[in-house]
Amino acid sequence: MLEALGYAFVQKALFAGVSVSSACAFLGIFLVMRRHALFGDALSHIAFGGMAIGLLLGAYPLWTALVAAILGGLGLERLRRVPSVTGDAAVAILLVAGLGAGVIAASASGGLGIDIEGLLFGSILLVSDQDLASVIGISAVVGVVLCALRRQLLYMTFSAEQARVAGIPVERLGYVFIVLTSLTVIISIRLVGILLVSALIVLPAITAITLGRSFAGTAAIAVASGAASVVIGIAVSTAYGLAPSGTIALIGVAILVGAIAYRSAVGRRY
Repeated sequence: MLEALGYAFVQKALFAGVSVSSACAFLGIFLVMRRHALFGDALSHIAFGGMAIGLLLGAYPLWTALVAAILGGLGLERLRRVPSVTGDAAVAILLVAGLGAGVIAASASGGLGIDIEGLLFGSILLVSDQDLASVIGISAVVGVVLCALRRQLLYMTFSAEQARVAGIPVERLGYVFIVLTSLTVIISIRLVGILLVSALIVLPAITAITLGRSFAGTAAIAVASGAASVVIGIAVSTAYGLAPSGTIALIGVAILVGAIAYRSAVGRRY
């Protein structure tokens, strides 16, 4: 199994995967604590629609996907304020809208040459040098901005009203957070696909919240568990010819189950 890690394409996948998983895990802490666990999943489906529309119009698909994801995030926040629309209903609306727009745009031009399977399930082992540079760069930007804004984001997470009273620009901070989430989702789609973006965002965050006792500790555990799921998942999938994205997701689930079991065992002792 370890021999597979010596190949250049596997090493690129590892660097890209660890970078993306770190950004996703850090971001996921705020999403899970705000009860927005499926926010990233909704944006990934909206991004798919934006990508397909971009190809239909002859525009660069990643830019249209990013614009669609940002607009989708703003729309989701607006929908959550409608009394008759619950949070999960708002997510469902965006999921349907994104997939519907993507399928219509693809069928309108005979498929547009879109690698549907690659978009749905990712292609982490096919990462190019350009992809690797983009992924590392965007992940670093997301991580740095989240670190710089962590106190304000935490304050806003626990109580938006008290954050306003304290002078924190909640609305502007919310827009920044949506942009960061959209960027993270876009780079994640390239690696694990639309269907498994939530695996990188949600699973490490829940694992960390289960085990962590401080924010710094929780963030470190989230990044470590996300990176571990990627490294082990790529090693196992390469060695046994399995789908990398699915293997990464299942390793993440296994780590989470182990964390819950450990927490339960420790709790029974005390």
